[in-house]
Amino acid sequence: MESEDQNPRRVAIVAAGIVSPLGFGLTETLRSLQQARNCVTPVTAFSVEKTRCKTAAQIDDGRLLSNANRSRQDRRLHRASYMVMAALAELLERAQEFEPEIAIVGTTSGGMSFGENFYRTLGNGDACSAALIANYPPQKQIVDAMEKFGINAPAQVIANACASGTNAIGHAFDAIRTGRYHRILAGGYDALSELVFVGFDSLQAATPEKCRPFDSNRSGMVLGEGAALLALEEFESARRRGAEVLGEIIGYGISTDNHHLTQPNPDGSGPRRAMEQALAQAQLEPNRVGYINAHGTATILNDTAEGKAIMELFGEVPVSSTKSMMGHSLGAAGAIEAVVSLLALQHQFLPPNINFRESELHLDIVANEARDAQFDCAISNSFGFGGTNATIVLRKLAR
Repeated sequence: MESEDQNPRRVAIVAAGIVSPLGFGLTETLRSLQQARNCVTPVTAFSVEKTRCKTAAQIDDGRLLSNANRSRQDRRLHRASYMVMAALAELLERAQEFEPEIAIVGTTSGGMSFGENFYRTLGNGDACSAALIANYPPQKQIVDAMEKFGINAPAQVIANACASGTNAIGHAFDAIRTGRYHRILAGGYDALSELVFVGFDSLQAATPEKCRPFDSNRSGMVLGEGAALLALEEFESARRRGAEVLGEIIGYGISTDNHHLTQPNPDGSGPRRAMEQALAQAQLEPNRVGYINAHGTATILNDTAEGKAIMELFGEVPVSSTKSMMGHSLGAAGAIEAVVSLLALQHQFLPPNINFRESELHLDIVANEARDAQFDCAISNSFGFGGTNATIVLRKLAR
């Protein structure tokens, strides 16, 4: 009898849904990427009077909450729940008869701003709202969304710093590949919160200027927010029921630097190991990769370590960090960037790395404007605090 690993299943992407500063849905997101739209704006959700950084990439609450007052229960939900609901609504509209057996999602803070308000009420001696407590757990948002659409499936939450979204997709990929499940809802979500914003500002990791990934004059990141979900299904199952296949996930790699709490190992060994593992699982040579959606936070140390790993492993390959356009959405970043990579494969273009001028790194940066390209495979990287590194490989479906 063969083990599961000796007969791996193919993993198809049969639908996706997304909401981010780039837009609501795949169509708006694609248009923003092709137009190199800068979605970073002054922060409006809370006071930034005492912070160095004054900007973030934010989702328009007017659109996000336009249907929020339909019921008393809806009015109590955290805005992150509406992000997940928007992404899931699009996914289910595009997916025909997709019934997930489990949801595996990544997040770092979930409804953290409700948690902030909860602790402020304790300090002020005010009466605490039950809604603040109820919406605080990070799993609440995916549970809210599944409940709204009548999905009765267990949910697993992965909180692995900024690699959370990519690890969630990677774990879902492995679960289907090895035959444990046939259909999984996978992705990530995070909403902008004051505590996280001030934390990155106090580390001086956030920039008071423009976000310039891989640029010699980069000075830090800007935060973002959003949600993205993928409907993953065992390939033959999807084909038998006539589902449209948008692409495939073919490899997943993970590593840990064990170097520093917030800094990557400068030799780039952690990111390189994650990418090597993903390529090995995909049975893919580096020269077959046509695009890398880099983690690219625009911090000096992160970009240098990732750039070194890419240069050593791939040489000349087009690279961009779309965080330059939409900020770093933490636990949602890997999921959003997986959708960006999927759109790039589907529509055969390279998403831009805006605000770029020059670099000391010898990389083929997709500078400032999108490029047309022909390629079959793309890599999406996510790296986080504690030296956690995750990479997935996506492939365009052969016609």
